[in-house]
Amino acid sequence: MSSENELIKLYSERILALATELPAPARLDKPDGSVKKRSPLCGSTVTVDVKVQNGKISEFAQEVKACALGQASASVIGKSAVGCTITDIQTARDALHDMLKTGAPAPVGPFEGLEVLMPAKDFKNRHASIMLSIEATLEAMKQAEEKENCA
Repeated sequence: MSSENELIKLYSERILALATELPAPARLDKPDGSVKKRSPLCGSTVTVDVKVQNGKISEFAQEVKACALGQASASVIGKSAVGCTITDIQTARDALHDMLKTGAPAPVGPFEGLEVLMPAKDFKNRHASIMLSIEATLEAMKQAEEKENCA
């Protein structure tokens, strides 16, 4: 069982502030990529829509139904995704995964705000919710890339 201090640290003011900064759920009209992801462990869901121009996200929207940690992660992703390439998203996804699993350094560049979730590395049952938005964004970018390649 986690101590009260560990839980307070996990749900820091910064995390809760990010969770409340999450924009209202939105969807894009005719996205180039759209992915819904669900965490089977906690039931959190995220749907991400992207439009892509010249290999970069030009428009981004998401619907998030998650705990404060999942919302905080989605908030950072939502603020950072526009202008990113599939490589940027993959790099951030891998860094976030490694940060949570092994305590590796936090993602850098536009996704450096994910560092606030470092205390969650000790709460493995929260990792899936934290990863939902970045994983859905990566899959949506892959969909958009496949569409472009088939056109």
